[in-house]
Amino acid sequence: MEGVSNEACSLAGHWGLGKLIVFYDDNHISIDGDTAIAFTENVDQRFEALGWHVIWVKEGNTDYDAIREAIAKAKEETERPTLIKVTTTIGYGSPNKANTYSVHGSALGAKEVDATRKNLNWSHEPFCVPEDVKGHWSRHVKLGAQHEAKWQADLAAYEKKYPQEAAEFKSLISGEFPAGWAEALPKYTPESAGDATRNLSQACLNALAKVLPGLLGGSADLASSNMTLLKMFGDFQKDTPTERNLRFGVREHGMGAICNGIALHGSGLIPYCATFFVFTDYMRGAMRISALSEAGVIYVMTHDSIGLGEDGPTHQPIEHLASFRAMPNMLMLRPADGNETAGAYKVAVENRKRPSTLALSRQKLPQLAGTSIEGVEKGGYIISDNSTGNKPDLIIFGTGSELEIACKAADVIKKEGKTVRVVSLVCWELFEEQSAEYKESVIPAGVSARVSVEAGSTFGWNKYLGYKGKAVGIDHFGASAPAGILYKEFGITVENVVAKAKEVM
Repeated sequence: MEGVSNEACSLAGHWGLGKLIVFYDDNHISIDGDTAIAFTENVDQRFEALGWHVIWVKEGNTDYDAIREAIAKAKEETERPTLIKVTTTIGYGSPNKANTYSVHGSALGAKEVDATRKNLNWSHEPFCVPEDVKGHWSRHVKLGAQHEAKWQADLAAYEKKYPQEAAEFKSLISGEFPAGWAEALPKYTPESAGDATRNLSQACLNALAKVLPGLLGGSADLASSNMTLLKMFGDFQKDTPTERNLRFGVREHGMGAICNGIALHGSGLIPYCATFFVFTDYMRGAMRISALSEAGVIYVMTHDSIGLGEDGPTHQPIEHLASFRAMPNMLMLRPADGNETAGAYKVAVENRKRPSTLALSRQKLPQLAGTSIEGVEKGGYIISDNSTGNKPDLIIFGTGSELEIACKAADVIKKEGKTVRVVSLVCWELFEEQSAEYKESVIPAGVSARVSVEAGSTFGWNKYLGYKGKAVGIDHFGASAPAGILYKEFGITVENVVAKAKEVM
């Protein structure tokens, strides 16, 4: 019933994934009762319309030969994915609870378990595996060894015939990266031309695609806005399976779920997917599963703030940074320029058991002095400081597009004779993993005059600001207007940061 299955299955049909076999347990029961109270569509016809091969096993409780035959037919179909609908009775064998919702999410209970054992003529003790059952399943140990030996022999033959391709394949499935891969990431100086971090992201993706053969991905119908196309490759389609641009269509949730599958498959592929940051609302379930399942998906999320401008509050993320920072095992990165974007990709690629979300700007940003890939790897670091003895008069925190504002505000305050440290907190999760000594060297406990600036919810910033600090941000929805006007109207300005700084010094 859930939409994500239709999104994913629609793409599976479009791509002609002939190796995909899905079992549908057609037992007509959900938690609230018979599925007829809310679900009366013809599932067979829906999947046929999606381009699937559909097989119906009408007696799934006992007709094992029909199930075996269905699997054999599914394997023969190589042009389409197959849905095997198996009609069963939920709780089969239970004399009082079979075919009812009460067996869906609850244990049978001791009395009903005993009744079920008698009904099925199952005389063995609890947790006993009879010898004939054990023998039946144990035959797979020998068969498995034979299959593995043949696979290894086939690989050896392939390696002899195609040594370069075999070496690449072995590198992928081992999870090892090519030596020096990170050197491909672009580097910038303050003299380099400014650009939106979404464009800088595309430069990173295309640089990495040349050295990481497992990198592939795409966008939910926004590739030209997310800037996620790999320019040296075409589109992955049914007839072009070696290409690396995945066209997900407007299917955010399905896109995330598919990338989870790619990341967890064990083939060494590194999936990325993209949409506008605010549209993570449509795929949050998949992103949470990434974090929960330790799937190293790279989420490329552009248009990361009110800086996107006229599309207005429906498209402007406010609470999203805070929400992903609250998600366990998710790296939330918001780079400010080219070097930080490159650093974000280095972190994202290396973290194969943690997903990464990159929040990227639509608007052009300058290349800042003091930013670095190495700094991003620490999550938070000093990009400018005129103090001595780790005792600045003021610390200004910034992320992403507002790091520039933090730097300009610091320059104003420095001219008034104060010492100011600017800290980029590009990834809170990585910063929290640093040693106590390092964190003290960046945010000394003895300095209570602190200000943060970020074009998003201020929720969570008190962790770094303390009781005295001030947060410059947005705790309400945005509006439709050019970015410059919005920043001024909502107080995300150098002048406001300076004013807040004077309140705490």
